[in-house]
Amino acid sequence: MTDTPNTSALVVGASRGLGLGLVTTFLDRGWDVTATARGPAPGLDRLDSPNLRRERVDIDDDAAVAALHDTLAGTRFAVVFVVAGVATDAHRPAPEVERATALKVYETNAISPIRFAETFADRVAPGGLVVLMSSVLGSVGGNESGGWETYRASKAALNTLARSFALRHGDADFGVVLMHPGWVRTDMGGPEADLDVATSTAGMVRVVEGQLGRRGCVYLDHAGATVPW
Repeated sequence: MTDTPNTSALVVGASRGLGLGLVTTFLDRGWDVTATARGPAPGLDRLDSPNLRRERVDIDDDAAVAALHDTLAGTRFAVVFVVAGVATDAHRPAPEVERATALKVYETNAISPIRFAETFADRVAPGGLVVLMSSVLGSVGGNESGGWETYRASKAALNTLARSFALRHGDADFGVVLMHPGWVRTDMGGPEADLDVATSTAGMVRVVEGQLGRRGCVYLDHAGATVPW
C-alpha cells in the first residue's frame, strides 16, 4: 500500500452502511484506504483491493485507539473520516430514555470522535482534513420538528466540540469538516429515506476532495451545501 498523502484515507467505522460505502467510493476513485471496524465486518472483508488495509478499533476504548495510533505510526492521511455512531432509543423522548443509554449515545457520537481526532491529529497530512460524520439533526437552528432528541443532542454536541477542536488546532495545516450525509437508506435511516448509500457517499467524497487544502471548520451536506448551525 502506498502512503501518498493526497490519496490516503482513514475511515473509522466501516463495517457497514455509510462507512463501508465510503471505503468503496474512495477505492473506486483511486485512494489508498485504511478502514476500521469495531467487530466482525463481513461486508468489509469481502472487498478485494490491494489499496485496502483493515484494522480493528472501538472508538469508545482509549487504549484501543492509542494502539491503532501506534500501529499506523509513520502513516499520514489526507483524510481521517470518523463515521462511527449509534442511535439507540432515538425515537423516544429524552426523559424516557435510560440515563445510561443516553450517556452512551453521547459518548459514542460526541466525545469519542473528538478524542479520536485529537489522538490522530498528528496523522493528518499537510492540507488534509479531519471529517466527522454529523447530521442535519445536529443543527440547533434547523430543529423545527423535534424528535430523535438524544441523537440530535449528541450531534449538536459533536458540532460544538468540533469547532473547539478546530480552534484549538488553529495553527495546524488541516481543516475540519462536519458532514451531513443526507437521509440515507441504511439501518439507521430506514427504507423510506431519500438516498441510497452509493449516491450519498459519492457526494461526500466529492465534497471532501473539494475541501482538501482548506482550513477552519465547516458544516456541509453531501452536495456541498452549508448546513445551518
